[in-house]
Amino acid sequence: MCGITGFIQWSGDLTQDSQLLVKMTESLAHRGPDGSGTWISNPCAFGHRRLSVIDPENGAQPMIIHREEDVYAIVYNGELYNAAELKNELVQRGHIFHTKCDTEVLLVSYIEWGPDCLDRLNGIFAFAIWDSVKEQVFLARDRVGVKPLFYSYVDGTLIFGSEPKAILQHPKVEPVVGPEGLAEVFIVGPARTPGHGVYRDISELRPGRAMIFGREGLHTYTYWKLMSRPHPDNEQQTAAHLRELIQDTVERQLVSDVPVCSLLSGGLDSSALSALAVDYYTRTGQGQVHTYSVDYVDNDKHFKSHAFQPGADAPWIKRMHEELQTRHHWIEFDTPELVEALELSTQKRDLPGMADVDASLLLFCREIKKGATVAISGEAADEIFGGYPWFHREDALNSGTFPWSVAPQLRDSLLSPEIREWIRPLEYLGDRYSDAVAEVPVLEGEDAQQAKMRVMSYLNITRFMPTLLDRKDRMSMGVGLEVRVPYTDHRLIDYVFNIPWNIKMSGNREKGILRKALEGVLPDDVLYRKKSPYPKTHNPNYLSTVKQQVLSILDDPSSPILPLINTKKIRELASSPDASSNLPWFGQLMSGPQLFAYLAQVNFWLKDYHVSIR
Repeated sequence: MCGITGFIQWSGDLTQDSQLLVKMTESLAHRGPDGSGTWISNPCAFGHRRLSVIDPENGAQPMIIHREEDVYAIVYNGELYNAAELKNELVQRGHIFHTKCDTEVLLVSYIEWGPDCLDRLNGIFAFAIWDSVKEQVFLARDRVGVKPLFYSYVDGTLIFGSEPKAILQHPKVEPVVGPEGLAEVFIVGPARTPGHGVYRDISELRPGRAMIFGREGLHTYTYWKLMSRPHPDNEQQTAAHLRELIQDTVERQLVSDVPVCSLLSGGLDSSALSALAVDYYTRTGQGQVHTYSVDYVDNDKHFKSHAFQPGADAPWIKRMHEELQTRHHWIEFDTPELVEALELSTQKRDLPGMADVDASLLLFCREIKKGATVAISGEAADEIFGGYPWFHREDALNSGTFPWSVAPQLRDSLLSPEIREWIRPLEYLGDRYSDAVAEVPVLEGEDAQQAKMRVMSYLNITRFMPTLLDRKDRMSMGVGLEVRVPYTDHRLIDYVFNIPWNIKMSGNREKGILRKALEGVLPDDVLYRKKSPYPKTHNPNYLSTVKQQVLSILDDPSSPILPLINTKKIRELASSPDASSNLPWFGQLMSGPQLFAYLAQVNFWLKDYHVSIR
């Protein structure tokens, strides 16, 4: 895994901009602590920071291949999980390889098949390729958006980067945010609209899309998207096929020249991945699997069960690591560490994010990095298989908005009257929801209930899941840790999207078909445990600290957030009984502590990035 950046312009001498390219590249040093490289050849400038996972000796980038007078160059962030098969096919077609790394496989695949190479890739990726024959740059992002790719097209110059911070180093791009960007921050979040970069001049290349930039201009197109089709398999066949897909995916993603660890919460998703990893390591003689878990000081004293977090994780983590005989690492954080990390996590994401969930994940990944370079994680299973409570509640299914944004009036009330009038947040949210629903591929003959569940699945996969994947990428790569997410394999998502809801709910349980597919992989008590999300702190000290932090921001007339918010309303919330609750009340996902932590993140972001609102 790596960080990529660069710019392409058809006029001027780019060699005069070598220091600019270095500056852009070094802004991504956290993504690639093992090496740095730049390449300039008019009209193209590429920069790369490297995290060595495959072929550490020979995989330096930018990678250049010369074919007589023709030049091909690549900067690439990701992993190809079918690199071995592709390499064999390319060798049979006469290509000679000089490294063991998948970067060369990807570049040679482009040389052989051009943009159509995307159809052959199984992996997570964001890359840019300079093609001197066609005089164009080809950029692409993986099908579901595991790896990020942002760009700006200003005054005929295309500027790109793994993160907005690299693009913001370029003098043509300023940290300006307009009404749409503010609406994304205050009303659409936490699930940012695909393609929207929040900053006025920065866009995101959407998952499953590619871009070609030549002298004639910029062209973006879709090479993969979710499709609706009849599901021919019965319940038994579905479970069997899922089992094969998941096992194949996990084993492909365990391939690495450095050890791979597993994140273990004791829940269904992470326990299954850990169990399959242990089985694979045992069969291949690779030794003991290391597992990691996160918790918070005094959570055992303050935890209260609710619909989104029905039970504590610690006993189940112990149950699984003892069952699997992994070498387990318990990691615990206290309130001061979490509060301190709110600003750093905002800088890693270049935006306010998921408050304490971002901060704790950043700290967690930093601890894991001390003993590992690659991890696997259970992200995305709930979006794909229907694990969240909102899949199973009629009020959420019929809300007419995103299920994680069912209290938009509360969010709206936090804004100053002037900003509310300027950005029209409720209207903006309604338009984004309508756009998303209009994208859903219809299946002829599907009854109304199945069609409703298809819409919910589509919203979760295309709107909510990318938010969690972005969080995972930015917090893990923020400390140079690569986290792989097997449940996002596009073959698995494509198959599960079309499983009828009654089969997905096998045994009348959420994610029932996944549980059925994993029978024998996990002990029954773990297999049928109720879902529990990424753990949060339940310590009341956290609330009091972040609430006081926000009140201090409100008392400081220089705080950049003040013109944007209804300070009177926020003071009222701070003094209300609801503010002391850890239950989700501010929409589906945000509790009182998270609200105040998020407002603090917004203020950090506006201040640290010198954001101009206009």
